Parts: sequence; C-alpha cells; structure tokens
Amino acid sequence: MSAVPLADKARAPSRAQALLRATGPAGIASAIVLTVAALAAVFGPLLAPYDPNLPNLSLAWIGPVGGHLLGYDFEGRDVLSRLLAGAQTTMLGPLAAVVISVPVGTLLAVTAAWRRGASDAVISSSLNILFTFPAILLALLAAAVFGASLVAAVLALSAAYTPYVARVLRGAALKERTQAYIAALEVQGASATSVCLRHLIPNIAPLIVAQATILFGYAMVDLAAISFLGLGVQPPTANWGVMISENQAGLLQGYPLPALAAGACIVLVVIAVNVLGERLFEQARVARR
Repeated sequence: MSAVPLADKARAPSRAQALLRATGPAGIASAIVLTVAALAAVFGPLLAPYDPNLPNLSLAWIGPVGGHLLGYDFEGRDVLSRLLAGAQTTMLGPLAAVVISVPVGTLLAVTAAWRRGASDAVISSSLNILFTFPAILLALLAAAVFGASLVAAVLALSAAYTPYVARVLRGAALKERTQAYIAALEVQGASATSVCLRHLIPNIAPLIVAQATILFGYAMVDLAAISFLGLGVQPPTANWGVMISENQAGLLQGYPLPALAAGACIVLVVIAVNVLGERLFEQARVARR
C-alpha cells in the first residue's frame, strides 16, 4: 500500500472539522465563544484569581484597579472571579434542562408519530395541557413545592420545554413515517424500535440539534431571570443571573460594570449558541440532499 494515500488521509480534516469550517467565520467565532464558556464552566472556580465569595465592604463599588480587571461588586468581591466561578452554574443549568427535555420530547414525538391513533391523541392532549403553563409560572410552583434552588428551576423548565420539542419533532417524525423506506423496513420484518433508532431518529437529527441549541439559549435566559427573581441559584453562590440581581443598584449609582459584565456574558453565549446551532443545522440539511 502506498504511503501517499495514508499521508493524505492523515492530513484530511475530520467530518466535524469540515462541518465547522463550512459554518463560516460567524460559526467559527461562535464555536470559540462557546469553547471559552465551556472551559470557564469546568475550570472557572480553579482559575478565579480571588475567592469569589469573600466580601470586603471597604472595597464595594470600586472600579477596575491593578490586579482586579473588572473591579469589585456591591460587597467588595472581585467581579472577574465571580464571573469565572459563576460560569459553572450558569452553563450547567441550561445544559441539564436540554438534556432532560430534548430526549423526553423526542421520545414522545416519535411514539406519537409511529403509533398514531389513540396514542397520538393522548400524547398531544397531554402536551397541550403543559402548553398552558409558562416556564416562569412552573418555576414559581416548583419553588413553592421544593424550595428555591437550581434543581427545582431546571426541572420546571424541562417540563415547560418538553411540549415544544415534542410538537416540532412530531411533525417531522410523521412526515418521515410515511416515507417508502419505512414501509420497506416493516415488510422486511424490522421492529419498530430498530426502525426508529437506526433510521427515523437519525434522519430528523438535524432538527433535534437545532431544537437543542435553541432551547439552550432560552434556558440560559430563563434561568438567569429565575435566579434574578431569587428562585434559582441562591446567594452568595456565584451565578451570572444572581450577579445582575445583586448589582442592579449600581446601574443607577454610576457603577454599572458588575451587572453589565454578567449580562454581556449571557448575551454573548446565547448569541453564539444560536448562531452555531443555526449554521450546523443548515449544513446538516444541505448534506442530506
């Protein structure tokens, strides 16, 4: 065997790399932002130069100074350290909501599309009932029952997002269910589980990825709002939503940096995940043609 083809194969970019390059400069920039955010979520507490929860009221509302690039917050805590430490709860919360709601929504959608009839009617009716409860209202109910915490907020958002995922995917699954290859597989004796797992779900995977990315952005904003209201992550735990709530007075007192820094982080991550998700979805759809 010639060494040249092996060398060319070694130099050839992976499918993931090629797909990322095809997303263009905006997609690559978004991937970089998300990579930095993910690294901050994993290693942020270790990288924080100062104790993010150690107050020093004599330093409250002091702007950027040597060694403190973003200054101090309302309790004299280093803002950069709290941003790094807060990335963990801010990123893991939306991720948990997506990990719960997307698989459950996919299961319900595929089940309804495959079985149709009474099963479809029951699932659709149940989802319509969940549609009547806004995410924030479910978070209030969860906080009243289980107490204010990130876990309660994530479970509430997961329940609120599941019907949206299921409704979108149900339509795609119903369309896929009528394709000729599905009928051919059934004639060959393939089981429903095998057909769904090996063929139907992979063929709607681009839409599943798009839904996951969109929901991640929604979940980040909703969890930040819930933490802002005091129903999610509880002070003094560092969290970007909590930082906005704690430092909102600084916006009126001439010390906006702590609140604006946390808000800017949320906006950047939400924009990045939506741009990258949209570009990946478009590329995956083009690849299927």
